[in-house]
Amino acid sequence: MDAPLLIRFDTRRELEIQWHALLGRARVRLDLFDPDFVAYPLGAPDTEALLRAFLHAGGSLRLALHETRHIERSCPRFLRLLRDYGHRAECRQSPRSLRHLSDSFALADGLHAVRRFHADHLRGEAAFDAPAAVELPAHRFDALWEESRPTLAPTLTGL
Repeated sequence: MDAPLLIRFDTRRELEIQWHALLGRARVRLDLFDPDFVAYPLGAPDTEALLRAFLHAGGSLRLALHETRHIERSCPRFLRLLRDYGHRAECRQSPRSLRHLSDSFALADGLHAVRRFHADHLRGEAAFDAPAAVELPAHRFDALWEESRPTLAPTLTGL
């Protein structure tokens, strides 16, 4: 394993660069949490290509969120990906009791993380080859996942 790499960011472009770097490093599992995923380019062709390659190679994706509106309205490529790889990808919506959670993170393989400290701001950090940086958000994600219910079923959107 390489030495841990920490990169701070505070712009949308820097977030996208780190997000794509994380997707490119993911091999087995991606766990994603954001209140609505507006800041992440889930509907972009390059994101679709990275996620499609990841899922095609056998990876699994778990996405947790509070609100589905943005994805349903603005991310048809991502919805198509869910349809095509429903056996490897699952989305869940948090219960109302957890809607106060306002951070945002993407975790890959227990080694890499891209975190925004608050979903209303772009400021955050990326940590690569840094299992210690992934440990706490991974525990938080697992707890959120257990409390959440399935959503974004491809058959419900009509795609």
